[in-house]
Amino acid sequence: MINVKPRPLLLAISAPSGTGKTTLCDRLVSEFPSMKYSVSCTTRSPRDGEIDGVDYLFLDEAAFVARIAEGAFLEHASVHGYRYGTLRETVLDAFAAGQDVVMDIDVQGAEQIRTLLHEPANRELQRAFIDVFIAPPSIESLNARLKGRGKDSDEVIARRVQQAEVELQHWSSYRYFIINDRLDASYDALRSIIIAERHRIFSSSEA
Repeated sequence: MINVKPRPLLLAISAPSGTGKTTLCDRLVSEFPSMKYSVSCTTRSPRDGEIDGVDYLFLDEAAFVARIAEGAFLEHASVHGYRYGTLRETVLDAFAAGQDVVMDIDVQGAEQIRTLLHEPANRELQRAFIDVFIAPPSIESLNARLKGRGKDSDEVIARRVQQAEVELQHWSSYRYFIINDRLDASYDALRSIIIAERHRIFSSSEA
């Protein structure tokens, strides 16, 4: 009898704000028990109800910079004056526990990971890595979605739409691409990617 140990998956999903990425990821995590969100590090203070080690790993500026110097991060970035990043050890610990990791990540973070995966020491991560870009049907529809949420001012919406136009220029860097015009169909596509990757066989040159 063939006994094949499933390889862990590191699923990196990028999308402009308002595209439905969080809804799709939440459905994925709900359906597949092995899938867990990555716990990122941040230098911002905890918000009410947030738990260190569950919602985020909260580090001060000095500790975060020290981890950068150690090469401990898979990716990191500064956002609105705070640092955010994903530790390599967090992902590898999840793999050791039999879990798959879902990362909600921007295009710069995804590119950092792709660059890092070329290093021989990161072969396990290279085999696990799957990147998916989720796009709106159009910029006009994205603008309408953001306005329909009623959460942001016109100024914030304009900034998000402008950022989306920048992010959309990177879609071809990803292995998979989904246009989220219908949520159920988009989820079926994302789910199919996971199932296909579960059955993927690597050639001897990739092993």
